[in-house]
Amino acid sequence: MRILNVTAQKPDSTGSGVYLAEMVRCQDAAGHETAVVCGLARDDEVTTLPASTALYPARFETPELPFCVCGMSDSMPYPSTRYRDLTPEMLAQFEAAFTRVLSTALQQFKPDIVICHHLYVVATLARELAPNVPMGVVCHSTDLRQMGQHGLERERVIAAMRNMEVVLALHEAQARDIVATYGIDPACVHVIGTGYNAQVFHGKAEPAPTPRPVELVYAGKIWRKKGVASLLKALDLVGPDDLPQGCTGLRLRMAGGHSGDESEYEAIVARAKACRWPVELLGKLPQTELATAYRSSNVFVLPSFFEGLPLVTIEALACGCKVVMTDLPGIRPCMEASLPAADVTWVEPPRMVGVDEPLAEDLPAFEQRLADALRTAVAMPARSCDTSDLSWEHVSQRAVSVLTSVGSRPA
Repeated sequence: MRILNVTAQKPDSTGSGVYLAEMVRCQDAAGHETAVVCGLARDDEVTTLPASTALYPARFETPELPFCVCGMSDSMPYPSTRYRDLTPEMLAQFEAAFTRVLSTALQQFKPDIVICHHLYVVATLARELAPNVPMGVVCHSTDLRQMGQHGLERERVIAAMRNMEVVLALHEAQARDIVATYGIDPACVHVIGTGYNAQVFHGKAEPAPTPRPVELVYAGKIWRKKGVASLLKALDLVGPDDLPQGCTGLRLRMAGGHSGDESEYEAIVARAKACRWPVELLGKLPQTELATAYRSSNVFVLPSFFEGLPLVTIEALACGCKVVMTDLPGIRPCMEASLPAADVTWVEPPRMVGVDEPLAEDLPAFEQRLADALRTAVAMPARSCDTSDLSWEHVSQRAVSVLTSVGSRPA
């Protein structure tokens, strides 16, 4: 088939970008013809898509779009514009640029099906421009957050999402949120989960000789709302006497870009330097280097205050890590159903103010729970976890199968 994939963001750099790029890779490997509509900065080059994929970019930081790529998160690992900050003129430029690019892709590529990412503005444009092409849209939770934070194009987005053939959710709790937020028929919402690249993320390095430090690793944006500041405080609460015999201490490595808030990032860097245990910021890593970091680590930590279904957790498990992560809505049931043997220590989150802002008075107790979970995970013996059913190949096949089963609409 001919499959058009659509996102307003870059097809890399974020969880949803990786999701799209991996889906396209699997579609290509399965023999489909692929194309991608995406947002890029003026000088961006795309290296994450197959060479045969037709690329239709809307270029930001140009006369047509004289501002940075719009981000579904309010803080992105590259210069970005918040949707809530779009003026009427900027929104008109945004919609005109993506209307032009989508129209060109639809006319030239002539897709059999369209898979959009995020139940938001660009998916709305795609639905309006191609009302008779079978179309699905993948939820990444950041779209739900945008809908809960402000009213940009709200009624128009809701109308278009209700008119999609299928909506693809990461887990059951998210599926319920989609129905509640958009008023979509539950029968149109299908859970397909998230995946990982089994060709990259696999195996486990040979254990280092003792005595040695316990290796912790984090992957994601270096950002307060990802729980990074709380992780550093929790690290200080773990003392030498809390570690198993033969371990000389802890070492934390954090992989990922940072948001546009330089003062926040600098404060995290300063806090990392003051930590009682060594902390290394690795920056954004290619997937092969991230897999190496996982394989050389004992415990993967994700203390985030908001997530959809984080694929970094599955990648870390595939590389043999034990996991400590926040027990956020919908994630635990999905993980326990699909990976019952996974070594995951769950941490009760703080109460939230809004979607992703923790209640400040709850943070000390959360950080203590996080420290307790680190102690527990460090002491646990590692065991193997079969993650093969969550490969991107399986996820891509499920998405395409669901969408092709609905057939075309009458003209």
